[in-house]
Amino acid sequence: MTDLPGRPSRRGFLKGTAASAALIPLAVQAQAETLPNLPPLDTYKPEFLTPAEWAFVMAACARLIPSEGDGPGAIECRVPVFIDRQLAGAFGKAETWYMEGPFDPVADPRLGYQSSLTPAEVYRKSIPLFQAWTQQTHGAAFEKLPADKQDAALTSLQKGEVGLPPEMRDFFSLLLQNTKEGYFADPSHGGNYKMQSWVYIGFPGARGAFPEWAGRENVKYPLGPVALDGKRA
Repeated sequence: MTDLPGRPSRRGFLKGTAASAALIPLAVQAQAETLPNLPPLDTYKPEFLTPAEWAFVMAACARLIPSEGDGPGAIECRVPVFIDRQLAGAFGKAETWYMEGPFDPVADPRLGYQSSLTPAEVYRKSIPLFQAWTQQTHGAAFEKLPADKQDAALTSLQKGEVGLPPEMRDFFSLLLQNTKEGYFADPSHGGNYKMQSWVYIGFPGARGAFPEWAGRENVKYPLGPVALDGKRA
């Protein structure tokens, strides 16, 4: 992962977030990613994201978990597909969230989500504003920038230097959270294609029982991961 200021190393990031993201109880009802008829990423037809939004999400995911390194990147794991499906479903609509006011977008973030916008609305409203900022600041849309300027732009977004309205302040945290989830969640949710991230970190997935391995740190688990639908990597 690209190390933005104050962020963990790529390997530490991947190891540290796997357990919490791999089997999250996502509300979206997505079709199994492990099915053989999934189209290639370049021909995937987004359910929610517009072509312009899709181009941004593809580029942003590619920098948050880049392909260079000793493990798969977000693009190889088809994280953008996961994000698109999430935004098209219950998560994007905040169907299970408490969304009644009052809202205080400038309140301490530790008090919880304070925007009247759903996650899908945050993405939809924030992306064009961020793209306008990158055009003005760096001279091109985000996906057309070189990697170093993309990293600088994401750092500015993370630090709140882009000037997004307060009700959109969670855009970067949502984007990062969803990228992690798409990388580590069960493939049925659209990302973690062929369980590549689980193979990379040695995570067993949804295996029914391996109590004899509990607590055996620094001992490599000998079997590959299993998805919730029973498919094996």
